[in-house]
Amino acid sequence: MCGIVGILGTHEVAPMLVEALKRLEYRGYDSAGIATVNDGVLERRRAIGKLVNLGDLLVRDPLAGKSGIGHTRWATHGAPNLINTHPHQTRRVAVVHNGIIENYRDLRADLAKAGISHQTETDTETVALLAQHYIDEGATPEVAVRRTVARLEGAYALAFLFEGESDLMIAARKGSPLAIGHGDGEVYIGSDAIALAPMTNRVTYLEEGDCAVLTRSSVRITDPAGQIVTREARTMRIDAARIDKAGHKHFMSKEIAEQPTVISETIAAYVASDRSDINLPGKGIDFTKINRLVMASCGTAYYACLTAKYWFEQLAGLPVEVDFASEFRYRTPPVTEGTAALFVSQSGETADTLAALRYCVGKAQSILSVTNVPESSIARESDLNMPIFAGAEIGVASTKAFTCQLTVLLLLALKAAHARGRLSDEAFKAKLTAMRGLPAILNRAMSVEEHVRSISQRLAESRDALFLGRGRMFPIALEGALKLKEISYIHAEAYASGELKHGPIALIDEKMPVVVIAPRDALFDKTVSNMQEVMARGGKVVLITDQAGAAAASDGVWQTIVMPDVDFDLTPILYALPVQFLAYHTAVTKGTDVDQPRNLAKSVTVE
Repeated sequence: MCGIVGILGTHEVAPMLVEALKRLEYRGYDSAGIATVNDGVLERRRAIGKLVNLGDLLVRDPLAGKSGIGHTRWATHGAPNLINTHPHQTRRVAVVHNGIIENYRDLRADLAKAGISHQTETDTETVALLAQHYIDEGATPEVAVRRTVARLEGAYALAFLFEGESDLMIAARKGSPLAIGHGDGEVYIGSDAIALAPMTNRVTYLEEGDCAVLTRSSVRITDPAGQIVTREARTMRIDAARIDKAGHKHFMSKEIAEQPTVISETIAAYVASDRSDINLPGKGIDFTKINRLVMASCGTAYYACLTAKYWFEQLAGLPVEVDFASEFRYRTPPVTEGTAALFVSQSGETADTLAALRYCVGKAQSILSVTNVPESSIARESDLNMPIFAGAEIGVASTKAFTCQLTVLLLLALKAAHARGRLSDEAFKAKLTAMRGLPAILNRAMSVEEHVRSISQRLAESRDALFLGRGRMFPIALEGALKLKEISYIHAEAYASGELKHGPIALIDEKMPVVVIAPRDALFDKTVSNMQEVMARGGKVVLITDQAGAAAASDGVWQTIVMPDVDFDLTPILYALPVQFLAYHTAVTKGTDVDQPRNLAKSVTVE
């Protein structure tokens, strides 16, 4: 959940490290620091809060050196204070760490027996102390790191610097992503390729259990058995423009606005130009041999899976089970013959989702994934990975990644429906034609933003909110409530509309705004009936519907947001847009940190 960078360079690295860390701010953090080796001397600078504080410190107290490591910390073990901030340093070792060392208490106890005490509350300090201990016993830096990581239990991406070693950095990974960047007489490491984009586009991803010994002229990687291995260096296509706000106040605003474009690119990547087929990567999947689908994900990706359950069951007639990845493997669910397992993760590194995938390996007939990072662990460990082509998403609250996930999942459901004989060739082509027209409809729907902004100014005065939806709109209601909670800090809950009278109706009063998501579909009248129950008790209803729905049910509602007409199967993708606007403008009105909301991280790479 932290950001790691490292540089063995030919120029002063402190400003380069800070710039690279800025590109990892989207991951979420509460403190930051860097360490360098200058003329053999190991030093560090650390600051609480935003990177600007670290930048100010470096102006007052510069840090020289052409070798360095940097870190943005999202606190797990220990409060976000200066003493707990990375890098952690001993006499001869500095280390940065993303992950959780689960056995650090046992390691601390062993170190204490050797007379070595700790100064911080963190698990990471134990790594530095252990490496220092082995160096004191006469081990080389490489041997010290190998002996250290051999004793670690949990997840880690680690980068080490050493006193007296200006041309050496050692990196190791298990469970947390780490990439090596290749330059001209320079070498870099980063939590992902975005951090390295200004410096190089040639990247090697370390695999599980790898350890890398880096100098400016060489990269030597060994596997968990200590054998030297070759990992492919890939040329990455990183669109720098998509890591810039492009005139928007926040990344979230920019990423909402990008949705028509990126969804168009996603559809174009999979749908044949004559709309006759959906082209899957590699060998694809034979849906005629699948009799059950299990899906597991976390957060917003989980709501994408809930939406897809309706598509797969109603369109393809394929039974679907959806679970939180954090719960899935602990239930030890039976994975029976003919079951495919599908995992959705923006980063492709979500720890719980990756663990759920690994639980299904050897049990499921096929492992499928939907990710935004084709080089990620989840993508690489799947039989079939479907990239969503959303581009870098910097805002912590997912917007364009969510709708691109929905787009890919719908394409998969349509492919399954056609393969299983539930959609004729003609109907299949009609659905693909409708999907081709979706970006234009999304463009038209952007016009609701100003109206939503005015509603949000009132919504920002509320302490609580309720979201209601039925059928395919229920997961969108869940997503709307999550977005509002994430970035505005307003308590929000979502319910299937039919569940209102089974408890939540007790919450309704004249102060409670209730967002009702209800295009005029087969469930519209039932949802409107539930909405009337809210209004009868003084609740302030925000109705999100289409023109026909507004004409039929706007009387008495507080506010109506009218969306364009769209094919029924596309409504979840379209109706995600207004709930994103609602959360965004409410947060802006309240003055919260929209792109980096408190306590949240973009990529949850620890359990």
